[in-house]
Amino acid sequence: MSDASTQGISRIEARLAELGLALPAVAAPVAAYVPAVISGNHVYTSGQLPFVNGKLTASGKVGADVSAEDAKALAAISALNAIAALKSVIGDLDRVTRIVKVVGFVASDPSFTGQPGVINGASELLGEVFGEAGVHSRSAVGVSVLPLDSPVEVELIAEFQ
Repeated sequence: MSDASTQGISRIEARLAELGLALPAVAAPVAAYVPAVISGNHVYTSGQLPFVNGKLTASGKVGADVSAEDAKALAAISALNAIAALKSVIGDLDRVTRIVKVVGFVASDPSFTGQPGVINGASELLGEVFGEAGVHSRSAVGVSVLPLDSPVEVELIAEFQ
């Protein structure tokens, strides 16, 4: 039996702790939707913004108001929020067998073309947390504006047992 299971926390939550991370409370929806739904053996999360303690930590366009490096960190925060939404519907993150797909949106200055590098923040975090099960397909999309003027938004599809 692993140390994590004897302490009553999942292997994935133990890994988050090793990385110096803790799952936040699931962000309250800002409109008429739920944070995540189950369909068959998949969880689909709603788009997650980079909320920390219930507050958006940055706003504006990447490449103008927000640096690509800062936006990459915000994408990681958004992915952590998506993991929290995932846990809210399946209970135990050790049930995740694969992160299937990530879709990342980047509110971009018209001249900014580094969306893949920004969304790497989410992808790299998922790989660090879930290991091989965190390797996924992905889209990184530049958009003119996101809810609440967020620089990034991340959603994911996860398979679980």
